[in-house]
Amino acid sequence: MIMRIVRWVSMFAFLAFMSGPTTSQPVPSQAEWINALHNGGFVIVFRHGATYQDQADTDPLNPKNIGKQRQLNDDGRRLAKSIGESLSKLRVPVGQVHTSLFQRAIDTGEMMGFGEVEASADYTEGGLVVTPIENNRRAAALRKIVATAPPPGTNVIVVTHKPNILDAFGKDWFDVREGEASVFKPDGNGGYKPIVRIQAGAWSELAQDADSFLNLYDLN
Repeated sequence: MIMRIVRWVSMFAFLAFMSGPTTSQPVPSQAEWINALHNGGFVIVFRHGATYQDQADTDPLNPKNIGKQRQLNDDGRRLAKSIGESLSKLRVPVGQVHTSLFQRAIDTGEMMGFGEVEASADYTEGGLVVTPIENNRRAAALRKIVATAPPPGTNVIVVTHKPNILDAFGKDWFDVREGEASVFKPDGNGGYKPIVRIQAGAWSELAQDADSFLNLYDLN
């Protein structure tokens, strides 16, 4: 029992370290936000999984030209699948998965295993090939979905890109990594609150103690 408590305390510290400066408010404990996710009502924004760093988007105005895009590497595919398995083991209900039009984001969403994904320009990287007005529209669209309450008892996943996340949420996300998740809670008044940031590999660590956690908090 003592060892289990030590492990949970270590995990709390790990998550606080991984969270980053998204808010001036205290980072919630693992028990608090995992229990909250189990009940639904959150939007989880992922940057797409790890990619090949020797590839580039050389035809960015044509998302259907998959051969001219940067793709997920083996680690990106493995971790996307692992994240989905971990969320399922933690009994985090996912009702919708929205992604960018780029294949690396679609693949990340599909490999999580929550069914069909809905790809949209709203969450697609624009960069220098679209107008500033369009980039601003996409940032507003990302903020809008994290401020929108998911269907009751479910959470919503969005898979997008670093520039979109940075444009939507500001400089605190300048270091957002491939595969990283940011959890947001819509406030019911058209706004949202950032809850926690989780690196791609942390989900499997959480899932290792899923049975103990579910028993401890009567979630079975």
